Parts: sequence; structure tokens; C-alpha cells
Amino acid sequence: MISMDKLKRTGQVTLPSLFTIANIAFGFFAILAAIEKEFVRAGWFIIAAMLMDSLDGRIARLVHGETKFGIEMDSLADFLSFGVAPAVIMYLFHLKDYGFWGYPVAFIYAMCGALRLARFNVMSHEGKGSRQGFTGLPIPGAAGIIAAFVITYSLIEMNDQPRSLHFVSSQMPLFYNLIPFMMLGLGFLMVSTIPYAAFKQGNIFKPKTLGGLVFAVFLVFMVIKYPQDAVFMVFFFYVLSGIVAWFWQTVKKLAHPGKKNVPPEPQPSGQPPL
Repeated sequence: MISMDKLKRTGQVTLPSLFTIANIAFGFFAILAAIEKEFVRAGWFIIAAMLMDSLDGRIARLVHGETKFGIEMDSLADFLSFGVAPAVIMYLFHLKDYGFWGYPVAFIYAMCGALRLARFNVMSHEGKGSRQGFTGLPIPGAAGIIAAFVITYSLIEMNDQPRSLHFVSSQMPLFYNLIPFMMLGLGFLMVSTIPYAAFKQGNIFKPKTLGGLVFAVFLVFMVIKYPQDAVFMVFFFYVLSGIVAWFWQTVKKLAHPGKKNVPPEPQPSGQPPL
């Protein structure tokens, strides 16, 4: 007969794994949808995979079901859904038009995603991870802006945007022409040491000030009224936030270089310091 403690522990381990499996499923479905040229559906599958990825870790911490197996499984799921799937989607969406050169661009993005996840795992195992921020752009963030772009641009092509912000949709052709550079840039950001916010504590969903509450209400309104535009802007500004913060910190260091505090030399007894 199975003891209650063993049954409870099994549930603690299994429940987070179900969300990880859902992450894998959505990533796999995104690839199939892209092969069928259903790019809007493929993009939303990536967004759904991101939702599952954000939930599995939170559920694991909530039920105390964090395991080494879960960490490795989560990384494999992330590589499929946010490394391989976005690379395949973007290749079929546009990079194939560059002929042979589309191959290395898509591969470099996927490879950088793998390197990013490997570094994250090593840091986690060594206890160097932080709940406050990430080192380099997290791979879901890179996949998110790709998925949001594909969704928005595809809806423009299909003339199926009953609700859209003009200042967002008008910029889509520019992003379309810069896709190779965008893919390479996202790959570089993933393997860089530029810090990015983690939001693992969930504080972003608990506004404690009037400004935070207003921002939360505005964000919900945007997601409901302009879903694809809101998703694109959220990921665009998240990717941009790390670059801006890093640039600002670099400028501050150059403008105010740190001065080493050299202690005064000891003076002979009975003699005041010079």
C-alpha cells in the first residue's frame, strides 16, 4: 500500500512536470504549424509555451517539488520551444529567402540559445543564480519578441487586424527587413553578460503604489484591446531595457571612475598625521 507521504511527494514532482510537458508540446506544435505556414498559430503556440514555462517553476516552488530532474527537463523543454522552434519559424517565415545564408543565421540563434541555457544550468548548480535578475537575455524573452513579431506581421499581410496600433504596425516592414540582424542580435544578447530583470518573485503582479496599479490596469487594457501589439511591445521593451540599463551603467562608470581609497601611512607615535 502506498503511503500518504510517498503519494504526496509523487504529486509534488509530477505536477510541475505536467507544465513542462505542456511547454514541450506547444513548442513542437509551433514547429508543425510553421511547416504548414500557419505562422500566426505558430507564434501563439510559442506564447503558450512561455506561459507553461513561467508556471512550472512557480508551481514547483509552491509545492516544494524542485528537483535536479525538473531543472534539466525544463532546460530541454526551453531549448525546443524557445531555441529550435523560433529558429525554424523564422527560417520558414523569411530567412529561407536568403538562400544558403538563411541556414547559419537560424543556426546561430539556436546555438546561442543552447549556450545560454547551459550557462544558466551551471550557475544554478553552483548556487550562483539569482531570483532578482538574469545574466544575458533569457531565452523566453528572445523567443517572445520573435513570436510577437511573426504574429503581428502575419496579421498585417492577411489584412486581418481589426484592432491594431498604427505606430506599431507601421514599423513592422522595418523589422521585417532587419530579421537577419534581429536574430543575430538576440543570439548575442542571450550569451552576453548584460543583466536583465527576472520577475521571479511575482512583484510585478502585485502593484504596491498607485503608479504600479495604473500601469497594471493599462497593461491589461492593452492586452485585451490590442493583444498582438501589446505582446510585441512588452517583449520589445524588455529586450531594450537590458541594453539601456547596461549603456547607462557604462556611461556612469566612464563619467565617474571609481577611486581607490588608499589608507594613510602610519605616523610615528606622538606625531599628528600630515
